[in-house]
Amino acid sequence: MKMKKIMKPYEQFVANILKAAGTARTDPSAVTGLVQDALRNAGLMPGTTASAPAPATAPAQQQDAGFVDLNEAPAWAAHKPSATEAPSGPAAGSGFPGSGFPGSGFSGFGSGAMPDWAAQFKSFQQGHAKPQARRDSAAEPGEFLHGEFSCVAGARAYRLYVPAAAATGPRPLVVMLHGCTQHPDDFAAGTTMNALAEEHGCLVLYPEQPRSANANGCWNWFEAAHQDRDGGEPAILAGMTRDVLRAHGGDPDRVFVAGLSAGGAMAAILGATHPELYAAVGVHSGLAAGSAHDLMSALNAMKGARGSGRKAAAKRGMAPAAKVPAIVFHGDSDGTVHPSNGEAVLRQFTGNAKLREVEERGDDGQGRSHTRTVLLDGAGKPVAEYWALHGAGHAWSGGSTAGSYADAGGPNASREMLRFFLAQRP
Repeated sequence: MKMKKIMKPYEQFVANILKAAGTARTDPSAVTGLVQDALRNAGLMPGTTASAPAPATAPAQQQDAGFVDLNEAPAWAAHKPSATEAPSGPAAGSGFPGSGFPGSGFSGFGSGAMPDWAAQFKSFQQGHAKPQARRDSAAEPGEFLHGEFSCVAGARAYRLYVPAAAATGPRPLVVMLHGCTQHPDDFAAGTTMNALAEEHGCLVLYPEQPRSANANGCWNWFEAAHQDRDGGEPAILAGMTRDVLRAHGGDPDRVFVAGLSAGGAMAAILGATHPELYAAVGVHSGLAAGSAHDLMSALNAMKGARGSGRKAAAKRGMAPAAKVPAIVFHGDSDGTVHPSNGEAVLRQFTGNAKLREVEERGDDGQGRSHTRTVLLDGAGKPVAEYWALHGAGHAWSGGSTAGSYADAGGPNASREMLRFFLAQRP
């Protein structure tokens, strides 16, 4: 019964958006008003009321002159960009224009301005955007470098944490993919992964999704063009990973990728498309590879609708990911990405293998409990872990509120992921 109450606003939202889509064919000028009404009625437009609607002509954050963003820019978006940040260039012209969470799926949607309705998702407004966090030099004495990578598929800026302690050999590399509306500094602050990397001598790479590729900074996991090995964002991220490995003495046998929400979904895609590169995958509050191929299928996947994501992924030639060890975290009260998606991610990486399950329950001592399920192969080796976070929503477990989408309660997802990663052997 509780689940129905969570799902209902999404179902109403989709129905209203479909109504707007139908109206656009006959009266494009009415679309923006209809979308605003749908969002307001669903409670998805923070700070607006019927008597004081949000302005429909906020400044566009991309080159498309017809784009209308119904959201105000997040507070941290005003931070001064570094010299390496490149909002234009190959990524902007690569054929993957960003118009918020939906991507370019409605590029032919009427002749009027295209509203960025999915940017209004309650999911991507519940996190409290933070200004660029100050680093704790005592916990993170290493360098936090700026960099940029480009290839034929596009270009992305990144941050790279290099531990202060001298390397005794090739360092493990952890690739961390932020969620929508986040950026590398914010994600590093919320996950505290840099401090853990200092303890274990790891490099940590934080690729950045520019607003030119997606107006809300989401990785385009739901676009078919970004779900294949040799093109789009998977190709860019894999190329960046290899480039950083070569330039900074990384260990090619100990490369891992993790992400939150949209970043978790892209991490799952990288595990499917590049199993030879990533030795293990961590997905927090994300979705399985192939869960969606456009806006509507993405909305359905996020609300937990049963789909054929694995079949679609196989049809597009994705490599089977069962060989890649995976650790999955998902809150069972997540109203943004339905908890069933966490189970789907687990199935993506375990497939039909006959595995033995060992279940244990734990508590953080502050009222937040969890259930950890370890899946063992025939030799007794752990190949996957699933952490069900009881009562948790859409946020990084055991994180720091210095960053957005971080919950200080519950098990420390960063520490557990790093433990799982470093336990893998070539």
